Amino acid sequence: MSAAGIATGMAVPARRPSRMERHRRWALWGSYAALALFVFVFLVPPFYVLMTSLKSDQEIAAQAGNPWFVHHPTLQNFIDLLSMPNFRGYFINSVMVALVTVAVSMVISVLAAFGLVRLGFKGSATLASGVFLTYLIPDSLLFIPLFQVIRSLGLINNVWCLALLYPTLAVPFCTWIMIGYFGSIPKELDEVALIDGAGYLRMLWSIFIPVALPGIIAATIFAFTVSWGEFLYPLAYLYSSDQKVLTVGIAGDLIRGDVFQWGKIMAGCVMAAAPPIVIYAFLMDYYIAGLTAGATKG
Repeated sequence: MSAAGIATGMAVPARRPSRMERHRRWALWGSYAALALFVFVFLVPPFYVLMTSLKSDQEIAAQAGNPWFVHHPTLQNFIDLLSMPNFRGYFINSVMVALVTVAVSMVISVLAAFGLVRLGFKGSATLASGVFLTYLIPDSLLFIPLFQVIRSLGLINNVWCLALLYPTLAVPFCTWIMIGYFGSIPKELDEVALIDGAGYLRMLWSIFIPVALPGIIAATIFAFTVSWGEFLYPLAYLYSSDQKVLTVGIAGDLIRGDVFQWGKIMAGCVMAAAPPIVIYAFLMDYYIAGLTAGATKG
């Protein structure tokens, strides 16, 4: 309270917020409202999948049941799936393909990004842009010509054909991420390494990979996500149960004509989504940092 306010015995009126402050407040509330709507829309499907996976077939078929809540939760759907030899085979195939895809994609991406950023040959900048533009080509336009290639190699209905196909989806984006990280490394480090007698491979292993580790982790997560969740290529190239992966195996075994085993389908979706969720939960900061660096540099 000011001296004048004390002298007159009157309180000083509170300062009214300025017009800019009011606009900022409304913008903040609008952002929260949009974020809340976004979270609600994107969390409804996973919540429904989880609730349905915990229901028995009788509760799912009951007309009077509530689709959003479970009255008698059960793990029988998960137990039934884990007891199916085919489902275990799908999971093993998915893990093997994902590991090989990640290894192949990261080796190609790291070497390609290093060559495009540091070797500095003519047309490297144009080639770097072209590498990322290939990522924008839809999968639905590529699987037909790739089918001819895979057939000529005799790999139709062979799960390892996916290890050749998935890198075509992962390498362009992973290379773009690594170009952004490698481009942010000072070139003075290259000169010091060359003066000390290190070759380019030694420079890559000792300097670039440790510094760009967050970008490598981000690219690895992306490659794993692509190989784990792809549906079109396995559907087009695999048709035997022993060769299928999770994405097509769940749909193929649990959907027979017009009969849908919804409880087991949703349980399979929950188990198939668990590995990516766990990876993102622990490595989300690296993934965001890798995308940010790849988008702003290079």
